[in-house]
Amino acid sequence: MSAFLAALGDYAFLQTALFAGLLASIGCGVVGTFVVVKRITFMAGGIAHSVLGGMGVALYFGLDPFAGALLAAILSALLIGSVRLVWKTQEDTMIGALWAIGMAIGVLFIAKTPGYTSDLMSFLFGNILLVPTRELWLMAGLDLVLVATIALFYRQFLAITFDEELARLRGVPVAFFYLLLLCLVAVTVVLLIQVVGLILVIALLTLPAAIAGHYVYSLSAMMLIATVLGGLFTSLGLAISFGPDLPAGPTMILLAGGVYVLSALFSRFMARRRATRRTLAA
Repeated sequence: MSAFLAALGDYAFLQTALFAGLLASIGCGVVGTFVVVKRITFMAGGIAHSVLGGMGVALYFGLDPFAGALLAAILSALLIGSVRLVWKTQEDTMIGALWAIGMAIGVLFIAKTPGYTSDLMSFLFGNILLVPTRELWLMAGLDLVLVATIALFYRQFLAITFDEELARLRGVPVAFFYLLLLCLVAVTVVLLIQVVGLILVIALLTLPAAIAGHYVYSLSAMMLIATVLGGLFTSLGLAISFGPDLPAGPTMILLAGGVYVLSALFSRFMARRRATRRTLAA
């Protein structure tokens, strides 16, 4: 840890990596909370893995792979959301198909990209140490879009998250806000891919919010705690991986996963203890 702190002041790429992790944690906390509460983790996974297709196509044509990722993520979100709204019986099948098709297209286009490409592993597992400084501005802009949209339509998102039927009876355009929420998930996936890659993105998207959900029941409180936890996991994971020269993304996920398991066991123990106390008091 001391070696990391000493190097942090000397190396600009470490500072950029640290800021990238903190920026990613904002989307992770704000949007990840909705993913966990609404239980759409599988849908978020489908969006995340279909992104590789957009990245591969963009790379093949010499374009910015993350612009391709953003376009593919939003298109996948709209398609998956439309299938869920219109054709509910085939929802899982469609998500699985998009998941596989996106991955296959991405691998094929990356393989046929002229010249030597070493991007596939960084796309799959992330490399936060290689995030360029200019990408921080893009990440900050995407965070601003996420936070502004959630703040502007917070009541509508709250309504469709907990009770779509009641929201529909109250005149909320459920289909529109559901698709908008999935588009926000798509933007967050692109944010997190730069940190942990598309294979591990679901863990960082959901674990901080799931841990927060063990202790608070307010959506806004979950968002705040999940954002703080996301920042801690990315920062500590980066610091822990620095000394032994470990991959930063998997280290972050291992840290988050370990804390989640401990938190789940602790919250379960406390719930049983409270139940025992109530039984004895009765």
